[in-house]
Amino acid sequence: MEHITLLLAIVVVTALVFDFTNGFHDTANAMATTISTGALKPKAAVAMSAALNLVGAFLSVEVAKTISGGIINEKGIRTEVIFAALVGAILWNLVTWLLGLPSSSSHALFGGLIGAAVMSAGWSSVNGSTVVTKVLLPAVAAPIVAGLASMLATRLTYRINRNTDEKATAKGYRAGQIASAGLVSLAHGTNDAQKTMGIITLALVTGGVLHPGANPPMWVIVSAGMAIAMGTYLGGWRIIRTMGKGLTELAPPQGFAAQSGAATVILASSHLGFSLSTTQVCSGSVMGAGLGRKGGVVRWSTATRMFVAWGLTLPAAGLVGAGAEFLTGQGTWGIALVAILLVAGSGFIWKLSRREPVSHTDVTNAPADTAIEAPAEPAGVITTAMAAVTPPPTVAAVAADLTATIPAPAPVAPADPARPAAV
Repeated sequence: MEHITLLLAIVVVTALVFDFTNGFHDTANAMATTISTGALKPKAAVAMSAALNLVGAFLSVEVAKTISGGIINEKGIRTEVIFAALVGAILWNLVTWLLGLPSSSSHALFGGLIGAAVMSAGWSSVNGSTVVTKVLLPAVAAPIVAGLASMLATRLTYRINRNTDEKATAKGYRAGQIASAGLVSLAHGTNDAQKTMGIITLALVTGGVLHPGANPPMWVIVSAGMAIAMGTYLGGWRIIRTMGKGLTELAPPQGFAAQSGAATVILASSHLGFSLSTTQVCSGSVMGAGLGRKGGVVRWSTATRMFVAWGLTLPAAGLVGAGAEFLTGQGTWGIALVAILLVAGSGFIWKLSRREPVSHTDVTNAPADTAIEAPAEPAGVITTAMAAVTPPPTVAAVAADLTATIPAPAPVAPADPARPAAV
């Protein structure tokens, strides 16, 4: 570490800041459904997720190797490129967090990296085949696969338990949901913490500290695991509320199916080195679980906004990364200006978030713009006929009606006793 320059140290710190934002941005992936169904209290859920994220960071380095030596060509890439890429990723993470949208931190990082590399060295600096096979294709396939798996698992669960009392099995499903949420947290640490390990390793390679193709040093693994764990414990309550209550309403069996399907897909992809988005996988699982239950409803307005954010993540982060790289290429003053813009932009977004804060105390309340009415079911023939029949009036109603319609007789003046009656 004695060869690390000031610029390289700034890049490493910025990468850890991104890892921190990744933690609180993606806490919802593991714990949103667990919190929404009441399986765990919010604070206990994020503490458990943070601990398992830290453990997961030590399980594999395959995704880190994909990022450090797969997406872009290491030769000819300057350290400033990595810094510019992280700026684009951090700002996009904060914008989508402010909006409560579960966008992909992974794709924000990839977009920033690709945009900065293209601005610095042209399109030849990007390994297009790796981007397609290990980023774009998994981005399309993973949420679909996870959604279908969760939908089938939900339907199978309800079919198996169709003759049992749902309240009696809820406790068991909540326990299973806690276990599956822990597995998702472990998988999240295995997949997402490695992305920061990969980006730091890439920066060390560009700075001449490591040779190309080197594995992440132990201090990189530890620091990346700690950063994502601290971010996870902070809790991205806005996105947790969207995924837990904004997309659909989940019962414990659905939450268990969603978490199990997501964990399976994430762990399999980590083993294969696919750097997919855990956000997209978990969101697809939640929607699949919502559709898997008879009468389940997905709030497609929220889902549509989420899909739009997914589509914009790569190009938006890429544009910011390219702009940041243009400024860093101007020299020391450009690097300083980018750092100032990053701090100022982050502070401005945080200040906006304080206008409508969301905390662990109100995270289980559905967002105001996601409230939907249950679709009205058309009345049947018998119901319509019964509604057309006028019920007979009650005795009290008849008496009240008679009192109101029959006037009382006029009072008769009493006869005068002083006058004799006429014959």
